[in-house]
Amino acid sequence: MNRRLGRAIAMTAAGLVLAGCGGAGGSSSDKPELKITGAYMPVPVSSDMAGGFLTVTNSGSADTLTSVTSSLAKDITMHSTKGGAMHEEKSFAVPANGTLDLARGGNHLMFDMLTHKPKQGERVSIQLHFAKSGTITIDMPVKSATYTPKTGH
Repeated sequence: MNRRLGRAIAMTAAGLVLAGCGGAGGSSSDKPELKITGAYMPVPVSSDMAGGFLTVTNSGSADTLTSVTSSLAKDITMHSTKGGAMHEEKSFAVPANGTLDLARGGNHLMFDMLTHKPKQGERVSIQLHFAKSGTITIDMPVKSATYTPKTGH
């Protein structure tokens, strides 16, 4: 009888320990933890097209940027630049514990069919749509056409 009671207590204790490990909160690495920084749009040269740049920092599990929307443009596409040529992309991976950089000369956003030509100092609201994290809305400041962020790179 003592043996059975001892086993029952041991099994109950083990079950409680395991339940604590798989709690509702989980670990921080089981979901993406995204932070958007360095967003900007250079003043467009034309009245119908603009570019956009930003950095997505992820301190959790992998995610994917699937699309971008804004009331500023009828269409926003994502592009990569490889070998000096632009290629439209359907999505961009946001690696686990890594970054997605959208910067001049590399991956970037293209705002097409603008509703108006934004001026320097204006802020453009954009919605970033992620596969796991849902939608994140940011205000993208419009900078001078020659603006270069001071990133230390």
